[in-house]
Amino acid sequence: MRKKILAANWKMNLTQDEADAYVHSLVRETGETNDVEVVLIPAFTVIPALAARLNDTAWIRLGAQNMHWEKSGAYTGEISGTMLRALYVRYVILGHSERRNLFGETNEIVNRKVKAALEQGLRPILCIGESLQERDLGHMNQVLEEQIRVGLKGVSLKEFHDLVIAYEPIWAIGTGKSANPQQAQEAHVLIRSVLAQVSDSGIAERVRIQYGGSVKPENAQELMSQKDIDGALVGAAGLDPVTFSQIIRCTEAALA
Repeated sequence: MRKKILAANWKMNLTQDEADAYVHSLVRETGETNDVEVVLIPAFTVIPALAARLNDTAWIRLGAQNMHWEKSGAYTGEISGTMLRALYVRYVILGHSERRNLFGETNEIVNRKVKAALEQGLRPILCIGESLQERDLGHMNQVLEEQIRVGLKGVSLKEFHDLVIAYEPIWAIGTGKSANPQQAQEAHVLIRSVLAQVSDSGIAERVRIQYGGSVKPENAQELMSQKDIDGALVGAAGLDPVTFSQIIRCTEAALA
């Protein structure tokens, strides 16, 4: 059985002090959960303090929002996977639509990062998703398949068990709009079928696929009840610990 994974992507928000208060509130609101894997993904500047804070909170994992594909070198402003591992980071978001659209990251660049993350002991959360125009033109399947095939090129079958795929329709990120549960489930079925083609059906059944795009307490339980949706990559709602705790509880309810 695939364990649900909820990851809060804080993006460029929250200072160290705010992050400490967030964790305190999240623990108070949630108590603890063993049925759902919870990941907090702060800005780079917050990672060291948060790593120390989470030493006593074993049910919360730590993630990063990006990384470079090289281990070290003359790459001003970049962070390597080895640096993240030294801070006890376990997950790293790669290929987020904001990185693709605002910073020009191609499928090939994302692929280099995915392979480097795996090599350096991190678990990639590979983001894929179509724009509204691509969906309206009927190109969604083609776009998702290309992002998966190129993004995972050269990844060994053994490494697939460390992957998480995050399906984030671009038209639903930060817009307040969300794919309805049927739309999300259909996209996840497609993604799993492509994963089976690039690996095999057994491996594809074990890979966790998150949904991301205006996830909130009001829609979380129904989304998480879908057969092929294995969690959520949460943006705006993940900035509030009370709201994120409610999403955790909704996901637990979906498992009942």
